[in-house]
Amino acid sequence: MLFGGVIGRRAHWIAVPALFGSFLASCIVFAGVAGGATYTPTLFPWIVAGDFETAVAAYVDPLTGVMLLVVTGVGFLIHLYSAGYMHDDPGYARYFAYLNLFVFSMTMLVLAGNFLLLYVFWEAVGLCSYLLIGFWYTRPAAAQAGKKAFIVNRVGDFGFGLGVMWLWTALGTLDYGAVFTAVDTLPTTTATGIALLLFMGACGKSAQLPLHTWLPDAMEGPTPVSALIHAATMVTAGVYMVARSHALFERSGVALEVVAWVGVATALFAATIGLVQTDIKRVLAYSTVSQLGYMFAAVGLGAYAAGIFHLVTHAFFKALLFLGAGSVIHGLGGQQDLRKMGGLSSRMVTTTITTTVGALGLAGLPGLAGFFSKDEILAAAFHGGHRAIWALLLVGAFMTAFYSSRLLFLAFYSGPRMTKEAAHHVHESPGVMTLPLWVLAILTVVAGVAVGIPSEHGTRFARFLAPVFPVHEVAHGGGVAMMLIAMAVIVFTAGVVLAWFLYMPAPVRAEAIGRPRNPVHALLLNAWYVDALYDLAVVRPLFALSTFCARSFDVKVVDGLVNAVGRVVVAGAAGLRQIQTGYSVNYALTMLAGAVLLVAFLLAR
Repeated sequence: MLFGGVIGRRAHWIAVPALFGSFLASCIVFAGVAGGATYTPTLFPWIVAGDFETAVAAYVDPLTGVMLLVVTGVGFLIHLYSAGYMHDDPGYARYFAYLNLFVFSMTMLVLAGNFLLLYVFWEAVGLCSYLLIGFWYTRPAAAQAGKKAFIVNRVGDFGFGLGVMWLWTALGTLDYGAVFTAVDTLPTTTATGIALLLFMGACGKSAQLPLHTWLPDAMEGPTPVSALIHAATMVTAGVYMVARSHALFERSGVALEVVAWVGVATALFAATIGLVQTDIKRVLAYSTVSQLGYMFAAVGLGAYAAGIFHLVTHAFFKALLFLGAGSVIHGLGGQQDLRKMGGLSSRMVTTTITTTVGALGLAGLPGLAGFFSKDEILAAAFHGGHRAIWALLLVGAFMTAFYSSRLLFLAFYSGPRMTKEAAHHVHESPGVMTLPLWVLAILTVVAGVAVGIPSEHGTRFARFLAPVFPVHEVAHGGGVAMMLIAMAVIVFTAGVVLAWFLYMPAPVRAEAIGRPRNPVHALLLNAWYVDALYDLAVVRPLFALSTFCARSFDVKVVDGLVNAVGRVVVAGAAGLRQIQTGYSVNYALTMLAGAVLLVAFLLAR
């Protein structure tokens, strides 16, 4: 940050080893919490003001250990990838400075031992997102996207800040341990109010309805930034916060229902938009919004371990997909339009194989990580008696399988639709970019089998998190369990087959993609017109009000009052100046008159 002009193209030699060192440290911490240890160190006192006292303290348990591995591990791979992807960018050192700051902020958010420290780094993550989304600030679209992300997040963070203040007012403490111990003393209505305000912040940070609009526009940033924001850091902060505060949400009860239904609505809403997008990164962006909805649905249902497990697996395959998309964009000289791709499977073999693994993991191919984590959420909804939520999430899983397969077919396996000149320059990415792809692909393959196989006592992952989230034993054998697995497999197969029939048997014409064929198609292409609605209902009225205040109220009323005060003072001064004649006789007469009035006043008393 300070010496970027000197470091220049060598910036990755500082940034990448720093992340690798952080990952090694996280592994040591993870090994400690895996052995049953919990760390709650206080680093130093922070704010002492009257009755309010808080310190910079950490809270490290199994949940923290998992999040640290995800943030630093995936963050390291993205940093390594960035060294190849951004090698020609003039802002190379600035990019790595922002990227390091982003991971630092997210790491501190995860490590925070109280809600105030959580809030500070919650805001720091938002600041870093502004810097990175608008990294290419000379592009108007990038500058607008950075502002949009920052402003929309401020809406949610306003509620989050109020929730933190209310929490201290109600309990007199913000330390996690003290809050979770005393939460049973809170009235239910108070707990509901605090929980919903905190969830308002989560809706902004994790792009849930109705504060989701910033995330698709965040695609204006560099592709590795998209991978970092959408996979390992910022958007997962809301899920982590709700899971961390589960005692508070459980005290409310109503708040958990709200979380679950907002998650379901977001999962379906974003999936419908992802079905028709033509920009490869926007398909993945709406996919992220949708998958975050699954995570919130899980924690809202009380299946906290399932929600966090999906967070982890999603970090693997979504980072893989974004980095794979970046490899495609790099190989095509900056092209992001699916309509101008195709035929890449024979020209970019490594990218094709790894991106296919990521897409199938997202779609829920049995055996891959996404299948196990999504199945746990569906099973939790079904066994918890939330059959409507289960059915809706199953529909969302079908759409996920469809748009994931559609992306693969249009980009890699259909006939080429780019120009001959573009096809001539297609090339595979360098090793520094493909190595992270292989690592993430392997994690997508093995993570589910390693820790996600269900049993009567929960998955291995759920048992690891048992000190934080008690395991609810569910019978995973028998006809019901087999029916749930069969439904998941049928939904996956149906989505892939439908995408194949639409895009593979006959050559796909570029002009036939992304052109609205009916009102529903137009609705989805325009993302349900939510941005247009916000522009009409919020942006334009506020802009008109601001314009009125600036041009009329400020000039005529505010400036008028200030100028009137000035004119009164000038007029008064002009009047008083008249008595300053310079004649001693007049001054003596004035003094005599004053003396007479003073004597008269004293006699009258």
